[in-house]
Amino acid sequence: MYDIIIVGAGPAGLTSALYALRARKKVLILEANTCGGQIVSAHRVENYPGIESISGADFAKQLYQQVKKLGAEIKYETAIHVSEDKVVTTNEGEYQGRSVILATGAKNRKLNIENEQEFVGKGVSYCATCDGGFYKNKVVAVNGGGNTALEDALYLADIAKKVYLIHRRDTFRGEEKYAHELREKENVTFILNATVTAINGKEQLESITIQQKEEEKELKIDGLFIAIGQEPKNEMFANVVEINESGYIVSPDGVHTKVDGIYVAGDSQVKVLRQLTTAVSDGSVAATIAIKEMAEQAKELEENEKKNPKK
Repeated sequence: MYDIIIVGAGPAGLTSALYALRARKKVLILEANTCGGQIVSAHRVENYPGIESISGADFAKQLYQQVKKLGAEIKYETAIHVSEDKVVTTNEGEYQGRSVILATGAKNRKLNIENEQEFVGKGVSYCATCDGGFYKNKVVAVNGGGNTALEDALYLADIAKKVYLIHRRDTFRGEEKYAHELREKENVTFILNATVTAINGKEQLESITIQQKEEEKELKIDGLFIAIGQEPKNEMFANVVEINESGYIVSPDGVHTKVDGIYVAGDSQVKVLRQLTTAVSDGSVAATIAIKEMAEQAKELEENEKKNPKK
């Protein structure tokens, strides 16, 4: 029996474990892939308070080592079901907990074209607020047509010399007010009815190839920000959490789910901002509340046993 079972070993899950282990709780972390989550791919992290600059991989490694030093038990297994009585079923077995924290995160949708993965941190990014500062007075492109893409383009327009906004349709899915603001920016150019078909360069991104109707052309840029959405993996938890149309967990307060003792932390839930700072905040809050509510339940059980002693 574990006090807390944490599903996911990204920053939210590892921070949950950190707080729970420091409270001397028995913790199991279940991770389907590798520890660290999306932050591992970040070339540099320079917006985390108190740390001037660190690679995402180094941040994840230090957090992982900190948790392991406290005695965390980590199993590399895929969670496939969670029951209301806090039994987590994986591809390898079943584990019983007193509480469960779901911290599975979300993955950025990819273009799935050559060099995309190879150039992450070398000109390709999925987070303008994370990496935009590296492109001051440079030429960048944003690929996407939803609110995230429009907001990213607005953010980058105040940093970069030139911003191209590339969308595969002739109208945006995002809010018109953002599109209107972008039209007012002198350094923003729309490229509509177009798709990115190639990412070009040797060791660093140098240009992209765009297919626009019947015409193919090369666009020289310093950075490409891909903003075509994220993909949470929450369908296996649908019996214990509420999930919206986009697949994100709905929580009334960013911690609790519809089942007592099952909590959510990090990017797998509906939230305003998905950043490293918010992930670790979610993790610390979820663990703290889980610990508090387990203590309250134990106290209530003890008081009931005193009032109704077994014969």
